[in-house]
Amino acid sequence: MIEASRIQSLLDARKPHHSLPQPFYRDADLFDVDMEAIFHRTWLLVGFEAELAEPGSYLALAIGRSPILLVRQKDGTIAGFFNSCRHRGAQICADGHGRTPRLVCPYHQWTYGPDGRLLTAARMAADFDKDRHGLNPIGVECVGGCVYVCLSPAHAPDFAPFRAALEPMLAPHRLAEAKLATSIAIVDKANWKLVMENGRECHHCAACHPELKLSFPLSAADSTEKDEVELFARYAERMAAAGLEVGPRSGDWWHVARFPLNPGAKSFSLDGSPLVAKPMVEACGGDIGTLRWATEPNSFCHAAGDNAFMFSAIPTGPMETTVVAKWLVHKDAIEGVDYDLDRLTHVWMETNLQDRELAENNQRGVNGAGYVPGPYSPEAEEYVDRFVGWYCDRLREQLAIDVAA
Repeated sequence: MIEASRIQSLLDARKPHHSLPQPFYRDADLFDVDMEAIFHRTWLLVGFEAELAEPGSYLALAIGRSPILLVRQKDGTIAGFFNSCRHRGAQICADGHGRTPRLVCPYHQWTYGPDGRLLTAARMAADFDKDRHGLNPIGVECVGGCVYVCLSPAHAPDFAPFRAALEPMLAPHRLAEAKLATSIAIVDKANWKLVMENGRECHHCAACHPELKLSFPLSAADSTEKDEVELFARYAERMAAAGLEVGPRSGDWWHVARFPLNPGAKSFSLDGSPLVAKPMVEACGGDIGTLRWATEPNSFCHAAGDNAFMFSAIPTGPMETTVVAKWLVHKDAIEGVDYDLDRLTHVWMETNLQDRELAENNQRGVNGAGYVPGPYSPEAEEYVDRFVGWYCDRLREQLAIDVAA
């Protein structure tokens, strides 16, 4: 394990408003620190309530090296557990979606209820106590149809301010009543922080994302051009008349804002037309721009009038990240009738694949002897600077905890 003094020296070496020293982007020891200090102690968006529609429905996935499991309970709530048998640690449910009345370990058939209680364990000692061998829980918070988890909830930031900001702004999109159209995962051969730095700015979009820029206002984070100022002002007036809050609202680890798409665009399509015939938002006939919410360390979402898109970056190694993309549509929308799946996913998938090339190219350059941390643009990379500053603050907090212990 890397010594605290080395982490501190690396943090101290970083110039304000600059990218990180090289080891943060490639060292295995620092990857382990990231998983413990960042990914175990923050709220992570893993999916939507719509993916767990019925009691017994489950979603299994991994956060770094830790498999987890979400299960819809009989009372409608969602519970979360480490997906590791309390016998000898085997993973119980394979990654993906399913539905089952019992959770059965494939190794020795230890059987658990949806609430994580151990029900049966064959050939154990007479004094074996089943009540002490239930699945280990994780933290779960649901807001506006989104499901967030924390592997170490005792150390998690307060979720309430984020809920208070997001819930009313997201309510008109009715995500809890939506359905999952598809989920696609791709692997980026790049450190998760490089993936997220890329995802926290659109400085590169005009040159690198020809499909996205047709609908997405490239200066959404910094609208200073006269015509764009007018576009945003007219949009704010229209949303106010429709009873939709624009924001922005933000906290230390989250940001929520609604903003317009390019003139004439109603969704993230090549021609700006809706991607789904059945709108998710009734206001303005679904022509409501996009609601974007982002949470540190690893996700952002966009909800237009007709669909919602999720981006999540899950670290799987020092220089490997799995990017998970999900699309939600109206619960009654029928594939092939109300939407074409390829058209629905085209713009964001092309964007994700282009971003993979950018992140992997960034990783190759950062790995080299010529890498020197460079300055962020205060105009175009404000959210990148905010993300990296937040990351450094979290590591300093962890160092202080370790010293106190």
